[in-house]
Amino acid sequence: MRLKLDENLPESLRVELSALGHDVDTVRGEALVGREDPEVWKGAQLARRVLVTQDLDFSDIRRFAPGTHHGLVLVRLRSPGRSALARRIREVFATEALALWARCFVLVTDVKVRVHSPKA
Repeated sequence: MRLKLDENLPESLRVELSALGHDVDTVRGEALVGREDPEVWKGAQLARRVLVTQDLDFSDIRRFAPGTHHGLVLVRLRSPGRSALARRIREVFATEALALWARCFVLVTDVKVRVHSPKA
C-alpha cells in the first residue's frame, strides 16, 4: 500500500511499515511540516497515497467521502502517546486486510477498525 504519514505520527513508523512491504512517504520527508491541511491532502492525493493521520480536520466523512480519494486512515486513541500510536498502527497494518482499504475512509480506535467503503 502507498502511504503518507502525517506529521502527528511517529517517524519510526516509516521504517516499520516499510518493513511490512508498504511504500511509505512522510509529511516530514517532503518538507510539508506546518503546512495547511489542504496542502497535505493535495500532496497525498497527487502522489496516489493513503493519508494516515490523527488530525480531526480529516474526520468529516462527508467531506472525505469514500470513493472520492485514494484513502484516508484516521487514528483516534484515548491516550495517543507516541508509543501507543506506533503500537496500534503497527498492529493494524500487520493484521488487517489492507487491500480492501483502497479509496476508503478508515477509522482506527483502541479496540476496532471501521472501514467505510465507496458506495457501489
